[in-house]
Amino acid sequence: MTITKRAFLTTSAAAAATLALPRRGWTQTTASIGGMEVTTLSDGNLMLPAEFIFGPMPQDELAGVLAPFDMMPDQALTPPCNVTLLRHGDNVVLFDCGAGFAFQDSAGRLGDALAAAGIDPLDVTHVVVTHGHPDHIWGMLDDFDEPLFYNAEHLMGETEFTYWMDDATVNSIGEERASFAVGAKRRLEMMEGNMTLFADGAEVLPGVTARMTPGHTPGHMSFVIADGNDALMVVGDAIGNHHVAFARPAWESGSDQDLAMGAETRTALLDQIAADNMTLIGFHLPNGGIGTAERDGEGYRFVPSA
Repeated sequence: MTITKRAFLTTSAAAAATLALPRRGWTQTTASIGGMEVTTLSDGNLMLPAEFIFGPMPQDELAGVLAPFDMMPDQALTPPCNVTLLRHGDNVVLFDCGAGFAFQDSAGRLGDALAAAGIDPLDVTHVVVTHGHPDHIWGMLDDFDEPLFYNAEHLMGETEFTYWMDDATVNSIGEERASFAVGAKRRLEMMEGNMTLFADGAEVLPGVTARMTPGHTPGHMSFVIADGNDALMVVGDAIGNHHVAFARPAWESGSDQDLAMGAETRTALLDQIAADNMTLIGFHLPNGGIGTAERDGEGYRFVPSA
């Protein structure tokens, strides 16, 4: 596997005009998997209160775990958002499509990153979804409420799709996430006619196999991208950060909808990834999100690949 990293400036007129913000620097990290090219593109970052992730964790131990990362338990979090792009033959595939314009002002930058990479949204052939949270699928629609990736087939795990389309979800998900349910259902209803559903273990595209990794959401999917003996795993939010998720994977995270299941899934994933020395891509991991997991005391540490 070959991995490279380069920084580049956006050149889209939209980026330059938006609120007269300074031109934004983007980081693009690329890995070659046999004959496939896998690239991560920045959708910006989120702004989260510390308790959103750290709330359920053992507070008497948390400060010590965070200290090596120069973090404090009450520190606001600004996790990056890495959208994975796969180019293989005629396929131009996005894994998730970012937050769009309606979630957080610090996110929704995928259009700029695609422009800088020389890709028009109409060139995208497939959008493969890990799960239905806003930073992963609200970018399906543009600011005119029309499908942004108009020519793309959209693919989503059947369990996840059914969950967000259920009218009962908005009442069962909790008040703080009710807007997630409303936004997901509206977008999935609009895309339903161009949505292909799949089950755990399906080869959703040549060389791309789905793996159910529930807990963060009920039907969260990760994806193994493989060509021969060369492989990596797109883990979405099943491993949601580079600090506590690696150092103490068995700790429950407030970002997961099912805390216990999320911890179980995360622990099993890291055990496998480390044992197999497999490269992973995490949506909220630093340095472009591509790296490996190495054993480190009670847990693991994230080692960026570039």
